[in-house]
Amino acid sequence: MSEKVANTFDGRLIFLMLSILLNVFFNALTVSTNMGSAVWTASAVNLAHLFNLSLGNTLFLEGVIVAIVNLILLGQFDYFRLFRNLIFIVPYSYLLAWFKQLFFAMGIPFLPIGWRFVLDLVGLTGVAVAVSLYQRANVVLHPNDDLPFILRFRFLHGSPCWSQWDSNIPPIAIIVVTAILTHQLFAVNIGTILNFVMQGYIIGWADQHIFPQLHHHLDFKSTLH
Repeated sequence: MSEKVANTFDGRLIFLMLSILLNVFFNALTVSTNMGSAVWTASAVNLAHLFNLSLGNTLFLEGVIVAIVNLILLGQFDYFRLFRNLIFIVPYSYLLAWFKQLFFAMGIPFLPIGWRFVLDLVGLTGVAVAVSLYQRANVVLHPNDDLPFILRFRFLHGSPCWSQWDSNIPPIAIIVVTAILTHQLFAVNIGTILNFVMQGYIIGWADQHIFPQLHHHLDFKSTLH
């Protein structure tokens, strides 16, 4: 796809749909390996066990809360941004839960640990690439990824690494609290640590090397004209 086409509204919609599929597929893969999921996903898995909710419903409710926090950080109640966040949450939450069930049915949780670790690394990398794509497209964002996007360009001078690290503080707190209450940890393993340390770097790398013709659109409304 040419640079001109990629940065049109239709081109960004194509990248959005691709990124959603990549995100749910690879996030579900990390959950099924039990070798450590992305930090926000791991927090949702632990909340689901704490409150005995389905993973899909937990992801949805967590996303709504984060979307409201994002508006507070922006200092204004942007109904349009909230609507875009909600558009992303619904397919993301329930497609991820569906893919997780599919991977469980395929027997991925029962593979040897070495294979599960490799699949987990593939999944974590795929998630970071997906985040890079839909942050650049900036048509709609999942609230969990809109948070580092806001931090990155509003408070942290464009740094993908610091924005990812700072935005991971809330889900880490959730994981700690749920572990204290349940005396169990779910979807937290070495992959979670790797995700915390490396996701920002991988996003920055993907910005430059995965469909580099797609550029960041910081002001969504202005791109409609």
